[in-house]
Amino acid sequence: MTSTHADWRQGALIDLTIDSLSDRGDGVGRWCDRVIFVPDSVPGDRLSARLLHVKPNYAQGKIQTLVQPSPHRISPACIVADKCGGCQWQTVAYGEQLAQKQRIVTETLQRIGGLANPPVDPVIPSPPLGYRNKSTYPLQRSATGQVQAGYYRKGSHKLVNLNQCPVQDERLDPLLAGVKQDIQERGWSIYNEATGTGALRHLSLRVGQRTGEKLLTLVSQTDALEGLEAQAQAWLERYSLAGACMNINQQRSNVIFGPTTLGLAGQTHITERFAGLEFHIRPATFFQINTAQAEAMLTVMLEALKLQGTETIIDAYCGVGTLSLPLAQRSRQVIGVESYAESVAQARHNAGLNGIENVSFYAETVEKWLPAHQPETRPDLVVLDPPRRGCAPAVVEALVRLRSPQVIYISCNPATLARDLRGLCAGGYQVTRVQPLDFFPQTPHVECVAFLAYGH
Repeated sequence: MTSTHADWRQGALIDLTIDSLSDRGDGVGRWCDRVIFVPDSVPGDRLSARLLHVKPNYAQGKIQTLVQPSPHRISPACIVADKCGGCQWQTVAYGEQLAQKQRIVTETLQRIGGLANPPVDPVIPSPPLGYRNKSTYPLQRSATGQVQAGYYRKGSHKLVNLNQCPVQDERLDPLLAGVKQDIQERGWSIYNEATGTGALRHLSLRVGQRTGEKLLTLVSQTDALEGLEAQAQAWLERYSLAGACMNINQQRSNVIFGPTTLGLAGQTHITERFAGLEFHIRPATFFQINTAQAEAMLTVMLEALKLQGTETIIDAYCGVGTLSLPLAQRSRQVIGVESYAESVAQARHNAGLNGIENVSFYAETVEKWLPAHQPETRPDLVVLDPPRRGCAPAVVEALVRLRSPQVIYISCNPATLARDLRGLCAGGYQVTRVQPLDFFPQTPHVECVAFLAYGH
């Protein structure tokens, strides 16, 4: 088929070769200086694409015919990979995933960050499957009344029911089908988003990848469920759980966890070993989803920093102290700042658990704490690990005033990382190195560690 300029219209078929992958996971092809985004395509695919959502300079496309598959195209590990929205890249060979992530980081830092030649290292790989230490599944009932748990279909709010997931730690797989069946037999109600009625909203599973401890948490509008404690005890024994919990969330929103977590049987935490330390992790507190890669990230940081034991370090967005505590072992003092009070309580508990005393934690937003606590002696290092939305402008402004000799910015979103690096570089910092790590194989997400020095 020969395509012409007249074919740039809704519903037209065009010939296309996919060149790359976008940061949202779609394949990207170019046709007559226009960009077409095609889900489920792989760099190197030659295909016939039907145009959808046509704009003057770009369009969404859909594979009509795969004319010649890319050499990077593989069979997915998951039987519902073509439906489930949890992973977008299961048909992309892992080496190509890594190459595309490095390119995405580099181009994003150039385009948004204004860095002409960003010093981006090759992506540090991960085991491509079985890496997730936590999975949280929405619950719903099918049209026939069956309890389902899974991820939503691509581009929709329709659930794909799962009984196992190849990217989560395989020790969590046996729980999925069994827990759904028990909920079905108990007759417990399932939350309906449209009406705001019903009880159970999510099933959350967590495993300590170094310890093997497992934690099951139901997220519900209420704990008034008949036989709840007996069922929790049965789960504890059947699956050798460390604990079973109930999180209460009565909000009409897409926020998963509510403010209250109750213990139903066993512990309300798991123990995980990380960087030679022990951490207690509760259902709703943040811990990196890929334990091995989190340790690889810490190793990269420590090798670059060469700490002497005399440093003062601020760990902003510190969570449960995952980085604060290993850094405190190698420095004079660490100050951790985190807005989520439960994480701060866990960080303090974890410090005591490991006998680490040269660390202090503050339950405050970084954008309020950092401008208000400019120390008389500037810290030797500031570590930033903000959520996907990046740092608030007040944080960037405070760092520019602070002029810390070194800043490490950890990010799971290259776009907001690039935006904030632009502001920091305008204020006198220089990016000396960016190390991407693959925390999320089979998806377009990539973690980056950016090293900055002031005045270099």
